[in-house]
Amino acid sequence: MEKLIKPTSKKKMIDDNFIISKFMDQVLNTNEEPKNVFLFCKEHKISEADFYTFFGSIEALKQQIWLKFFENATEIMEKEEAYGGYSNKNKLLTLYFTLFELFTANRSFILFLLPNNKEALKNLKGMSLLRKDFKAYIVNLLESGNSEVFKKPAMLTNPIISEGAWIQFLAILKFWIDDTSKSFESTDILIEKSVNTVVDLLNTKPLESLLDLGKFLWKEKNI
Repeated sequence: MEKLIKPTSKKKMIDDNFIISKFMDQVLNTNEEPKNVFLFCKEHKISEADFYTFFGSIEALKQQIWLKFFENATEIMEKEEAYGGYSNKNKLLTLYFTLFELFTANRSFILFLLPNNKEALKNLKGMSLLRKDFKAYIVNLLESGNSEVFKKPAMLTNPIISEGAWIQFLAILKFWIDDTSKSFESTDILIEKSVNTVVDLLNTKPLESLLDLGKFLWKEKNI
């Protein structure tokens, strides 16, 4: 798969994608972030004014990168001719599979953004933009006309469910970070079992899926 972001022409077009591409390249080549905006711009012959047109800081740039992954994933999904007819369950599965395929294509960069695996997901400030759009996507699924698989109990509001989906996503991300299976097959299995469990919980049929998910996680932990 191609890199997540690249300039769209041979000319030096200064836009958000160009700046993000240069940032990703620098991080991967040096294994460290630019010390500040000035040094980053000097290295890539970008004016600070151009940088600040799109990003208020290096941290803001990193937040935007997470969001770009999500936007690219949804764009890829929506280009599929059959996507509009998918059930909400299959849309959610497709989102996870597409997003983690993009993550895998950029794994070295993702691992740089989330260093020290065991502590990686404690500070989630850098994912705030992704979290907002991810939860909005879940709410949109819940409110769509094609919601037959999300027959949620009355006490579960859309914000509660979307927050739960976000926590589920983070759990899958942590699993993927530590996954050493070929082609990250174990992560694919976890995605499918996790989505099945959530759907069954919302339909008040949790036991079988919970046991299935539990057995899978126990097996992975003890391999």
